[in-house]
Amino acid sequence: MGASTAPLPSYIAVGPTRTATTWLYHVLNGHVGLPAGIKETQFFIWNYRLGLDWYRSHFRPCPRHLPVMEIAPTYFDSPEARERVKLHIPDCKIICTLRDPVARAWSHYKHWQQRGLIKAPFAEAAFTHGQIVSAGRYADHIRSWQNDFGAANVMILLYDDLRADPQRYLNSLTAFLAIAPIDLARSPITSDTVNRAERMPLSRRSARRARKLRDFLIRRRLYSLVHLGEPLFQIFFNGGAPYPSLDPELELKLRRHLEPEVSKLENLLKRDLSSWKPKPVQFAEVSNAVPRDAQAEGSLKNPSGLTQQIA
Repeated sequence: MGASTAPLPSYIAVGPTRTATTWLYHVLNGHVGLPAGIKETQFFIWNYRLGLDWYRSHFRPCPRHLPVMEIAPTYFDSPEARERVKLHIPDCKIICTLRDPVARAWSHYKHWQQRGLIKAPFAEAAFTHGQIVSAGRYADHIRSWQNDFGAANVMILLYDDLRADPQRYLNSLTAFLAIAPIDLARSPITSDTVNRAERMPLSRRSARRARKLRDFLIRRRLYSLVHLGEPLFQIFFNGGAPYPSLDPELELKLRRHLEPEVSKLENLLKRDLSSWKPKPVQFAEVSNAVPRDAQAEGSLKNPSGLTQQIA
């Protein structure tokens, strides 16, 4: 089968990034047809100029009895990627995997910093970096995918459900994919914490160079060299100091900032997502920790030093 006659995906998991898509890739491997040699082709967003035959060639080895699928979390918030998928695969079914937006943004930031893509501190990037901000507008992007492909053809999965009951989470996905159930007890992947961003890059310059070299090899489909060099790439990406925990004050600020987006998603999904919003106890603790006159001035401070302005 030549590249021009190779199948295109019937399903694409569009992310966003840092929502357990690597876990899905490993669990589904062997049960669906996935791109040969690489998890993410990045075709519809960054490699479109390489042509549809280049993209098709990744699926040429896929067994004919399995549905063909790509897991591509960078497509979620890209209008260009969505339009290109619609153009070439109009009947494609879409899978969106969502996660607590604050945890996702923090993980996204670390992952991109590891590859030398972000220089600004998280306290700045969380509110200003284009893709980190855009990827958190869950409801808007889901509506766009639903408008283009039909609501019945867009599945929405939540990371919370994966953590609560991985087998049930996977069962719902395999039903959507119309494949036999996968017994996680027999899967080599038993944890959802795959591809974690634990450590800083060795240096931003070396991380950027390693990423550019890796991308160069991927565009030329030199995947054997990519895999051979992966241990070295990981040293550049993850060879620095451990990342600190997310600052509680910054976390609260970001939760308040993202609360309207979470509320829009609640309305869309008809589901309670209060665990993604600022915790009421945070405000209660802050309020009880200061005199009434301090509250009147609009600044609240709890014993741990957390400050929150009254909206």
